[in-house]
Amino acid sequence: MRRSPARRSGALAGWQAPCPGLTQYLYLDRFGTVVRDRGLSAQTLSVLTVLCARPQRWRHGYDIARETGLKSGTLYPILIRLADRGWLEACWEDEQPAGRPRRHLYRLTSGGLARGSEALATAPAPARIVRRPRRTVGRTAPEEA
Repeated sequence: MRRSPARRSGALAGWQAPCPGLTQYLYLDRFGTVVRDRGLSAQTLSVLTVLCARPQRWRHGYDIARETGLKSGTLYPILIRLADRGWLEACWEDEQPAGRPRRHLYRLTSGGLARGSEALATAPAPARIVRRPRRTVGRTAPEEA
């Protein structure tokens, strides 16, 4: 239902659109702060499972990816979101290793451990670590009995 400008009342009664002739709509802070209260994804729960297993240990992304089976395009946004929420600490390796760049390291904060453990305990289905099958390049896979 369209409203004509003449039928408006109250605070917007005298308001004029910047471009006459166009439909006049007023959006009040429509795209303000968006707070999502969704549960954690299965992928996030698998990352938390790996990190909660040894919370004081610094882990690099490749190590977490290997254990969860997640690709980097899925894993690193999860790690960034967890760090932004204060669940993870992140830092670079202290020394430059020979032959490779320094790695970004992650570990749970004390609050992240508490929230992560709670999320894993209340998850609807147990968070499983998804492991990709190992490749058997140049070899035949062992036959199942």
